[in-house]
Amino acid sequence: MTVPAVIQPDTADTYAHQALALIAQHRLLTSTQLHQMLMPHTPPRKVHNVLAPLRAEGLIAHTSLGVRSGLKAHFLTAAGAQAVTDWPELRGRAATVIAGPAAAAMRAAHTLTGVRAHLTFLAEARDRGDEYQALDWVPEVTHRLPDTGGEDRLIADAVLHYTAVEPRRLQYRAFVEIDRTTMSSERLARKLITYARFHDYTPQPAGRRGTVAGQGAALFAWQRFYPRFPRILFVLTGAPRATLTARIADLRRMTADHDLVTRLAAHVPLGAAVLGDLEEAGPSGPVWTPLAGTGERRGWMQL
Repeated sequence: MTVPAVIQPDTADTYAHQALALIAQHRLLTSTQLHQMLMPHTPPRKVHNVLAPLRAEGLIAHTSLGVRSGLKAHFLTAAGAQAVTDWPELRGRAATVIAGPAAAAMRAAHTLTGVRAHLTFLAEARDRGDEYQALDWVPEVTHRLPDTGGEDRLIADAVLHYTAVEPRRLQYRAFVEIDRTTMSSERLARKLITYARFHDYTPQPAGRRGTVAGQGAALFAWQRFYPRFPRILFVLTGAPRATLTARIADLRRMTADHDLVTRLAAHVPLGAAVLGDLEEAGPSGPVWTPLAGTGERRGWMQL
């Protein structure tokens, strides 16, 4: 007696599904960046076959990034944002709807620079056989933080979740700050103070303020989200090398001079690198300057 074959549904997502999820998470992606994330070992034109139906169905739109370059950056429409609501890979994050091509063009520089940094980690993970996927870079992560001199939120440009497999299995998390030299060096360095406040902040349990039991039960605020406080990585670009080097020196000076940041650096690895160096040598290359101790450059896992 012949037993009929049981046909099981495919467990893999389609490229269209993956592309829509990636655009939802990263807000804005060029065709080239999507190709690198989705199908790096196929001809670049293949990604257009994925995007065309999404555009025809009104789920994505695009903005042009200069006439000469021919680059287009893709973003979700309102219909696209509705389509990804409650997708498991995006759970807990509301998709951002960009008003239109003009609004997308205004935010493209910062968003796409962050994606460039993300792609260096993605390429290296593939080479090393580590566990780090295109959705493991989560942009614009916000944490509530009282008593920060009027700034009551910590907004990290991104949080990355990376698992190294060899020589032994280790999990890494990092807050990533993207600096395009559009703000003053002092303002950039002050971000370290906000991170230090978040590191030390312990909310008091409701109804147990001031009691010994309440103080013993309290956890640091960050322990609600992370088993270990993520390392902090600054990625700099947008200016000559001398300017970027000076800004890294200012970050080191803040770490040395501000008691709260010095205490943070005793427990949390802090580093800064130039984006061009990351793209050339990879995140594990000697491109990161530690913000505490010696200034000898090293890989991000060795900070």
